[in-house]
Amino acid sequence: MSSSDIVDFLANRISPPIPDLNEPAPGDAEIEQMIRIATRVPDHGRLEPWRFIIYRGEARLKVGERLAELAEKNEGPLPEGPRRKELTRFSRAPLVIGVISSPKDHPKIPQWEMFLSGGAAAMNLVHAANALGYGAHWITNWYSDSEEGRRILGLAPQERVIGFVHIGSYAGTPPDRPRPDVAKLISEYNGPWEA
Repeated sequence: MSSSDIVDFLANRISPPIPDLNEPAPGDAEIEQMIRIATRVPDHGRLEPWRFIIYRGEARLKVGERLAELAEKNEGPLPEGPRRKELTRFSRAPLVIGVISSPKDHPKIPQWEMFLSGGAAAMNLVHAANALGYGAHWITNWYSDSEEGRRILGLAPQERVIGFVHIGSYAGTPPDRPRPDVAKLISEYNGPWEA
C-alpha cells in the first residue's frame, strides 16, 4: 500500500450503521491481529492501561437481556420498541469488542493520559477492522456511565468504558455526515512571550 493509499483510506473512513454490519464476522486469527494492531499506540511507561472484551454469539443476546432488565429497573416498564432496542444493543452486529480503560497506579503518569492511550487503541481497532475489509462502528451509550451496566458488561469497579466497537461485513457505501471546517479548528501560537 502506498502512502497515498493510506492517506485516502484515512481521509475517507466512515462508520457504517451498526444494523448493516452482518456475518461473516472476523474469526479468531483476525481478532487477534486487530487487537495486536490496536495496542500499537502511545503508552507512556508501557503500562498497558487498557484491555479488550469480546462479545459474540449467545453472549451478545444475554447482555441485551441484562441491559433491558437494568433499563426497566431504572425507568420502569419499557414499551415494546425501546425494550427491543435494549435487547439488541449487542446483537445488531456479529461481533462487538469492548475497549476498556484499566488504569494502573503510577506516581508520574496521570490516569487521563492512560485513558487517552485507550482512545488511541480504540481508533486503531477501528482502522484495523476496516483495513481487513470489515465495517466498524465505535459507540459508548448509556450503560457505559452506569456502575451496574459496567458490571453486567464484565468491567471491574475501577475500570471504565472507552468504547464498544461493533464489527461485521458491510456491503455498500456508508452515509457520510457533515465534516468540520478544519480552518476554524486551527490557531497559530504567538505567545505569551513576557517573562
